[in-house]
Amino acid sequence: MTNDWDVPYRQSLHEALAVLSGQWTVAVLATLALGERRYKDLMADVNGVEERVGWVSHPKPVTDKVLTDTLQRARDNGLVVRRAEGSQIGGSVWYRLTPSGKELLRALRPLATWAQQNRDSLAKDASPSTDKT
Repeated sequence: MTNDWDVPYRQSLHEALAVLSGQWTVAVLATLALGERRYKDLMADVNGVEERVGWVSHPKPVTDKVLTDTLQRARDNGLVVRRAEGSQIGGSVWYRLTPSGKELLRALRPLATWAQQNRDSLAKDASPSTDKT
């Protein structure tokens, strides 16, 4: 039996996790937390962090298509805004977090802390198990 508060709570969690879906979403949002970035600089920064940490989070660099799709989803969800500067040809496109995007990242800090504190058991739990319960 579920409590009356349980259904909206679960629905809200489901919606929040859906916003974060996508292999590169968190990396892109975390990079934009450092400030507004031009598209090419954003790609270089995201890939630079992954390269420095040894591609732990992702098996390969983010591609143009994946970054474009990730940014579009983030825009659709109200987390990121796009700003075009200059002409269509030769102009720059900039991205930055919205207040909602910044608020989401602040809300994720406790989750990140929990994951760091439980890294060993999480890694163990993520490995294939022989338990078929």
